Amino acid sequence: MIALTGGAGFIGSAMLWRLNAEGIGDVIVVDRLGSDLKWKNLVGKRYRYLATPDEFLAGLERDAFGRLDAIVHFGARTDTTERDAEYLAQNNYRYSVRLAEYALSRGIPFVYASSASVYGDGALGWSVGRTRDLRPLNAYAMSKYMFDCWVEEHDALDSVCGLRFFNVFGPNEYHKGAMASMVYKSFGQIQRTGKVHLFESTTPDYADGEQRRDFVYVKDVVEIVWHILRLQWSEQSIRGIYNVGSGLARSWNDLARAVFAALDREPMIVYIPMPDDLRGQYQNFTCADMQPLADAFRQRGLTLPATSLDDAVGDYVRNYLLGSWQYL
Repeated sequence: MIALTGGAGFIGSAMLWRLNAEGIGDVIVVDRLGSDLKWKNLVGKRYRYLATPDEFLAGLERDAFGRLDAIVHFGARTDTTERDAEYLAQNNYRYSVRLAEYALSRGIPFVYASSASVYGDGALGWSVGRTRDLRPLNAYAMSKYMFDCWVEEHDALDSVCGLRFFNVFGPNEYHKGAMASMVYKSFGQIQRTGKVHLFESTTPDYADGEQRRDFVYVKDVVEIVWHILRLQWSEQSIRGIYNVGSGLARSWNDLARAVFAALDREPMIVYIPMPDDLRGQYQNFTCADMQPLADAFRQRGLTLPATSLDDAVGDYVRNYLLGSWQYL
């Protein structure tokens, strides 16, 4: 049985979709459905039980779920504008530590979601190194940084697999509101007004809309995670902390134009001032160093999926955002 925290969320529900495609339905989904549209991410999917995070932790402590084959820990508070650092520390750090301690004490494979936000402004690059040297820019990034530090400093790198997700987009993110991808937001803006709003640049290093990010399709992400997960039960397991992105930096203008192209419309982009509360924590450039993970895959006879930005946006827009059923 696999425990999947955040299993009704964006990447978590996509991971459940991928597990189901392999015939795996013996899954404990750990999440809070709340009052938004997150529940739709579970429609049509197979799983054994739906537990809240507190219920799951209490169940582990009394061995209510029996022997787990793996814990895939994607559950977290993911709002990068959240100001309650204590709330983030409890949800993203302390809860993660308790799950990791449980998995490590019982030899259970543990795969967890970190974030590219731990790299801060990228002054030290985008390659995985000593986490303690990094300087996260907001409280969310700090909570992810804290757990990565815990993993490194408790000698768990040889026992767990942490994945630093870059800018993930795709189906099942509809409930995320302000934290939804710019692909999703651009689609909505175009449908309503025919235009896309992007932030003006705040530095002469980048023209308006030319700030660059590493955008990666959620289908590629869960394909990577699936291979990592299935290898955890073999002598070829992949352990340590790795980046998960495309390995390419593309501009917000590129992203917006891809959405217009998927809709067969001419681009109309308007640049607006960046809010003051984002200026000090905005990443103008991100690009995952994917070589370590590519090498690990190649040594095991695998290749990383690499859907281009235009193809990924086209699939997302035409087959989901414009579809009659918009979920994986």
